[in-house]
Amino acid sequence: MSTNLSDLYQEIILEHSRKPKNAGVLEDATAEAQGNNPLCGDRIKVYVKLDGDRISDVRFDARGCAISVASASMMTEILIGKTLDEAEEAFERFNTRLTGDEAPDLADDDELSALMGVRDFPTRIKCATLPWQTLRAALHGAGNTPITTE
Repeated sequence: MSTNLSDLYQEIILEHSRKPKNAGVLEDATAEAQGNNPLCGDRIKVYVKLDGDRISDVRFDARGCAISVASASMMTEILIGKTLDEAEEAFERFNTRLTGDEAPDLADDDELSALMGVRDFPTRIKCATLPWQTLRAALHGAGNTPITTE
């Protein structure tokens, strides 16, 4: 990855970490789940409000590293307004891009490409995927059973 592109991606991550979108508790959530990464101390709670099979709102409360908070912020921006099937597709696409054996397609212009740099740091992959795994748990009814990455 070129230095300019790396710098841009670094700035996107820092911006989402400093000023996360959709952070906070969602009082009228229809689903929620907790996530924890004991290796680095990331903790997140994801709240989802559904309108039929569509995500009308997603919020999160996180204490963790810049990667984890930025990933959660980007995730909420992407998923608000999506159907449950579209959310599942977004999860699979993100997870495959981040953890797959093949190089991720960085031609996409979405901000999630900024997180692909963590592929070079295997322990940080869990930081980026924790919000997504927690959201998936909320959508699949895990409730207050904490999701733990190890």
